[in-house]
Amino acid sequence: MSRLRIAQLRVFIIACVALALTVVGARSASAQQEIWRLDQTASLGNHPTKILGHPQVIDTPIGKAVAFNGVDDALFTDVHPLAGAATWTWEMIFKPDADGKPEQRVFHLQSVDPATGTDFPNERMLFEIRIRNGQWCLDSFATAGGQSRTLLNCDKMHPFGAWYRVTAVYDGKMLRNYVGDEMQGEGELQLPLERPGRASMGTRIDLRDYFKGAIYEARFTRQALDVKDFLRIPAEH
Repeated sequence: MSRLRIAQLRVFIIACVALALTVVGARSASAQQEIWRLDQTASLGNHPTKILGHPQVIDTPIGKAVAFNGVDDALFTDVHPLAGAATWTWEMIFKPDADGKPEQRVFHLQSVDPATGTDFPNERMLFEIRIRNGQWCLDSFATAGGQSRTLLNCDKMHPFGAWYRVTAVYDGKMLRNYVGDEMQGEGELQLPLERPGRASMGTRIDLRDYFKGAIYEARFTRQALDVKDFLRIPAEH
């Protein structure tokens, strides 16, 4: 075999290996991340929903979203997308309304006892908001195995009328939450793995403190992301 042919074969083999590694890496990244795009109400991701009330698909400047009335609208699905994750990043793009209740439970992830079908009472994650003096602040919460952390900082308030990305990040030692790229709070947490369960949008699983506003998208990543890798709000069109 000529030297030219051998060189060409080596280049071909290297290219094949690089392609294989790229495919494996892409599949691995995909397996570590799940996106729920709220442009309809029949499912969240690929998970069928139970619909409470009449959440509406609406057109917005960034694309379709689901609006919740703050009274009796909610979506439920039988999956906890961060169950079993030792580290994680949970993101949501949403737009709260100014005329909602002072305390609102926006998004709830809940572990369930498979033997009884009942919720583990202290094994859950939540995104909540509080309204104070015409603005809102973020409340994030995670608990499991007797460990818990609440991150609520109403010294950092945010005006209504805009789309926001809120994020909770757990790196195995610390829980942090963000509005946009600005950290709102942090605290130490040794959180055991949460078990499989279910999720609700628009209210808590037990139907408390409904959310009034719209949700565009949620993303769940099974690793602690840097701020530079957070979701970006789509440009208005």
